[in-house]
Amino acid sequence: MNEHHLSEAAAKGVRARQLLESDLLATAFKGLEDSYTAAWRATTIDDVGAREKLFLAINIVGKVRDHLTAIVTNGRLAEAELRQLAETAERKRRFGIL
Repeated sequence: MNEHHLSEAAAKGVRARQLLESDLLATAFKGLEDSYTAAWRATTIDDVGAREKLFLAINIVGKVRDHLTAIVTNGRLAEAELRQLAETAERKRRFGIL
């Protein structure tokens, strides 16, 4: 990956981490999960379609959270790679390799 893409991934990782650490988003995720779970439990025995849709909705909330977590992880990896590139460039500059 080139430095531009690494920088973008690192910046996205920072933004995703800020979102995951946000009380507002955590409350939104919890509220959605709780309301979907309550609605799922309140379905009648013959309402299979509604239960399936609510089950999917609960899982989608988790998938969104997992996706943001993956962006954070990718951002951290990109930051590490950028640091490594900068260290390599600095070593080359110090020893006159450039």
